[in-house]
Amino acid sequence: MTKAASPTRTQTRAPEETRREILDAAVAEFSEKGLAGARVDDIAARTRTTKRMIYYYFSSKENLYAEVLERLYGGMRDAEQDLHFDDLHPIEALKKIIEVTFDHHAAHPEFVRLVSTENINEARIVSASPTIRARNATIIGILKRILERGMRDGSFRRGLDPLDVHLLISSFCFYRVSNRYTIRAIFGRDLQTPKVATSHRRMICEAVLRYVSP
Repeated sequence: MTKAASPTRTQTRAPEETRREILDAAVAEFSEKGLAGARVDDIAARTRTTKRMIYYYFSSKENLYAEVLERLYGGMRDAEQDLHFDDLHPIEALKKIIEVTFDHHAAHPEFVRLVSTENINEARIVSASPTIRARNATIIGILKRILERGMRDGSFRRGLDPLDVHLLISSFCFYRVSNRYTIRAIFGRDLQTPKVATSHRRMICEAVLRYVSP
């Protein structure tokens, strides 16, 4: 699609500010309705910009959706990058990764909803994004270094696979957010209460550390 000229009422705004506002609105719209159900008109209505400006910056709804996914995956990875895991004892470093993963999922249900939708759609958009693959490779590298240090000093058992450990951590952190409504409806337990969240945070730390222990 040919890029449209930017409307007068948005000309004085910085491009990055406009993009950020559009992405914020798109996160909300896509997480509520998915790619198929979301409408660019409704995304524009959540912003101070226009439908034309959205197409000016992102070309298509699919490109906008891809950038939303890249942003949300990137937020998870950014949270990990700032913690200097190599300076921590392997056990403490692994525990910190678990806690950061747990907290990020709990704080960003929109991320969980969108990833759930992508899996229903067989990762059609994620598969086409080198950015998402590259960003997510970093956590495997971090875990690999932590596990190797722990295996060398005897903190962890031999033969650990960083992807397996990542899946063990992420699966519980993801599930308790993605399935919180059905768990409450079926079992009567609200997973969002502070007491339950604190217990689950401790539980996943203990489970993973026992799994990797010698």
